Amino acid sequence: MTRRRTLEQHLHSLTEIRGIMNSMKTLAYLETRKLARFLDAQQAVVSSIESAAADLLGFHPDILPEAPAATPVFLLIGTDRGFCGDFNHALLRHLEATPQPGSPGDPSVIAIGRKLHTLLERDARVAALVDGATVVEEIAAVLNRLADEILTLQHRYEALEVFCIYHGNEDKIVMQRLLPPFAGLAHRPQSFPHPPLLNLSPAALLAALTDQYLFAALHAMLYTSLMMENHHRVTHLDGAVKHLDDQAEQLARQGNTLRQEEIIEEIEVILLSAAGTGE
Repeated sequence: MTRRRTLEQHLHSLTEIRGIMNSMKTLAYLETRKLARFLDAQQAVVSSIESAAADLLGFHPDILPEAPAATPVFLLIGTDRGFCGDFNHALLRHLEATPQPGSPGDPSVIAIGRKLHTLLERDARVAALVDGATVVEEIAAVLNRLADEILTLQHRYEALEVFCIYHGNEDKIVMQRLLPPFAGLAHRPQSFPHPPLLNLSPAALLAALTDQYLFAALHAMLYTSLMMENHHRVTHLDGAVKHLDDQAEQLARQGNTLRQEEIIEEIEVILLSAAGTGE
C-alpha cells in the first residue's frame, strides 16, 4: 500500500509540473504570434531606411565618413529566461569563432539577458550587462538601456565599431554591423536617373538617417531574437511535456500493477479466512 501511495503522489506531482510546463509552452507560442506582427512592420521600416540611404549615397558617395581605426563592441542578444536549450551557448560559440579585427582597443561585449550573464560572469571583455525582454512590450526599455551603454562606450573610446550577434530568421546565428552604418551602400548602382530633392544638406540627412537606422535595426534584431527564443522554448517544452507524459503513463501502469497485486492479496486473505472458518 505504501509503495502504491508513493507512486500516486509522484504521479500527482508530475501532473502538476506537466500543467505548468504546458501553460508556459502556450504562452511562448502566443508570444511568437504577437511578435510576428511587430517584426514584419519593423523589417519594412529598416528596408525603407536602407533604400533611402542607398539612393542618397548613390549621388553623394563622398558624404560617407571614412571609418577610423575603431574599438570593436559586440552586442550579444541572449535570454532572460530558461527552457530554450543551448540558445545562449550558441551565441558564445559564434563569438569565439569570430576573427578579432585589429583595433586600438580590446574588444568589448555588451550581454543582453540574465541567463547569458551567468555564462559571462568572469569574462574580462564584458563592458555592460543589460537585462533582456521577456515579452514584446519590454523591448523599448531594453533598447533605451542599450543605447545608454553604447553612448557610455563612445565617451570612453574615440571610435566604435559595433556588431550585433543574435539568432536571426530560420534560427541562424547572425552577426550584423551596426556602426558605422551604410558602409556597403556607397557603391550600389543608382536606382534613379536624377538625384533626390533635399531640404537638408546630404551630410545632415545621412546623420538623421543613421539615427533612425540604428533605432529601427536594433528594434528588428530584438524582435527577431525574442521570436527565436520563444520558438526554442516551445520546442524545448514540447519535448519536456512529452517526456512527462511518458513518465506519467509508466507510473500509472506501475500503480495499476500494484493495485492488482493488493487486490489479489486481499482475495487470498479472504479465502484463507473463509477456509479457516470452514474448518
